[in-house]
Amino acid sequence: MRCSKCRRPAILFQRYSGLHLCHDHFLADLESKAKRDIRTHRWIRPGDTLAIALSGGKDSSALLYFLHSLLSRRRDVDLLAITVDEGISGYRDTEPARRLAQDLGVPHITVSFRDWFGITVDEIVVKKGDSLSCSYCGVLRRHVLNAVAREEHADRLALGFNLDDEAQSVLMNVLRGDRDRLLRSTVPSQGVIPRIKPFSRIPEREVALYSYLTRGTIDLGRCPYSHSALRADVREMLNTYAWEHPGTRHALVNLGDELAGLGAGPGYTLHSCERCGEPCGEVCRSCQILSEVIHGM
Repeated sequence: MRCSKCRRPAILFQRYSGLHLCHDHFLADLESKAKRDIRTHRWIRPGDTLAIALSGGKDSSALLYFLHSLLSRRRDVDLLAITVDEGISGYRDTEPARRLAQDLGVPHITVSFRDWFGITVDEIVVKKGDSLSCSYCGVLRRHVLNAVAREEHADRLALGFNLDDEAQSVLMNVLRGDRDRLLRSTVPSQGVIPRIKPFSRIPEREVALYSYLTRGTIDLGRCPYSHSALRADVREMLNTYAWEHPGTRHALVNLGDELAGLGAGPGYTLHSCERCGEPCGEVCRSCQILSEVIHGM
């Protein structure tokens, strides 16, 4: 097939737009979408220190590459990569993240669940089984990323979530009947580093292709414990449905944004956890998890 814009050989067909895109027009299309969201939401401002959650996988690696190419010539914005080692044997290898940050000249910090909490995800699974491992890991990982970004005086925390991730999250909240999460305000709360997601309107397969074309490698591995998570079922269901209805993921993300807008007033009232000092609601979920898995409470 030929590119819809220049008639050169196409490397991608966007079913949701009907466009065939060549190498150059695909890169331009993806980057223009990410730049548009950054401008629309004013996610990057002069004087910012921008922390990037860098797992070393395709999404976060592509995001770091994109943000570096976008901002490397600006002297008024600093980048910092943060890698979290959750302690998952045979899956989490921090070396690719370290090499990428080094190659791009981006300062890089690695922190581990072992050093931060005194326990790894593997050890949590031994104690509690893997039925809730993704939930536990997600809470603790967000805790570490926020705390480290705040310690490093970051103004924003960039996450590599793509369109598929965001659509799955909205559908999961619908299936769980979780009204509070659907209506949760996006207004930042004190002590919480504001999150930005430049790839949130870009399908996973396009982020993967971008990662391959810009870096020459791609990591498609999934966590060995993810099979037991609700997200795995939702991903399969959404992929099947979206094949016949290509705009489904975009519609779900738009719905999520509209519902969050209904709660666009002040965010949740937070206080500092007496044990760990992190901002939390009525109960610090991180400390609750640690009590369950370490002390059996």
